Amino acid sequence: MKKTVLNEWHKTNGGKLVSFAGWDMPVQYASGLRAEHEATRSNFGLFDVSHMGEFRFKGPEALKAVNYFCPTEVSKLKKGESCYTFFANEKGGVVDDLLVYCFEENTNYLICVNASNTDKIGEHIKTYNKNFNVEVINECEDWGQIAVQGPKAIEKVEELIPGVKNLNKFSFGEFKFSDASLVVARTGYTGEDGFEIFTPTNKTKELWKALVELGGEPCGLGARDTLRLEAALNLYGNELNDDCNPYERRLGWTINLSGDDFIGKSAIEALKLKATHKLVGLMSLDRAIPRAGYKVCSNEVEIGYITSGTLSPSLNKPIGIAWVDKEHAKEGDSVQINIRGKLVDAEVVKLPFYKAKS
Repeated sequence: MKKTVLNEWHKTNGGKLVSFAGWDMPVQYASGLRAEHEATRSNFGLFDVSHMGEFRFKGPEALKAVNYFCPTEVSKLKKGESCYTFFANEKGGVVDDLLVYCFEENTNYLICVNASNTDKIGEHIKTYNKNFNVEVINECEDWGQIAVQGPKAIEKVEELIPGVKNLNKFSFGEFKFSDASLVVARTGYTGEDGFEIFTPTNKTKELWKALVELGGEPCGLGARDTLRLEAALNLYGNELNDDCNPYERRLGWTINLSGDDFIGKSAIEALKLKATHKLVGLMSLDRAIPRAGYKVCSNEVEIGYITSGTLSPSLNKPIGIAWVDKEHAKEGDSVQINIRGKLVDAEVVKLPFYKAKS
């Protein structure tokens, strides 16, 4: 398995490591998932996300290339801005959801992709790079990445890296730390405010230790999942996949059909007219926890399935995101979840399940 530069730190500091997307990653620490989750909601949590993948598009036609791979109008990004989008395949499905960072308008963009899809994205770029005058560089080995999330994240990181508090949401900048240049982005995957910090690989451990000393709570994959689920953020492999209709998976707002051509454009135009289902939030009226794959029914007739589910640490209630037909997707609708052969009553609720107070 691959290991991040923080792997040894995780082992010697109570991290329980598991295999994830080919990486040896901490699922939780000695304090436990709930403590890590609550620390992120009340203070600030630290997440080693150095397993994520990074690709640089650089050259005279960098924007043209990125716009061809993404259905989003990336040309609207100014230097120092980022956006959430996805790469589509020819049938309109989602190859991966990702973030695009504009370092120089028209000529220099960085995309950050999911660890599980790094190799797939690399092959996708090779296959569809239509002789654009652009150099695509795999920078996965060059970067470590630390997510700092929570209501106190801004003030704490500001103590260590002055100036970051001036960043707006979905903006980023280059800052100095220990004579190294970092890229600090005001983005995240928890529903809380905070940063995702790209650091040179050889400075990752130093930055991590400094953040721990400031009071940050190291968090594993378990808390990362419960936090993102409460915030109703998509997880590739659960809410998204190569065969899904992006309009049914809460991605319609990222798609610009009036602009230039992009991979899968004609297929996505057709899928817009074929959207019969949608992702909704479900709150179980029983203590039984909905899990991915469980069927959702209405009057014992199957209408969809759970894509993600957990016992929400913030709400102390079983919650789930479900893909269901539109006829049963209105807030307040009553449905049932088939949990190990038992039909459990549930209600369609507004997303996100949890919204940060800040």
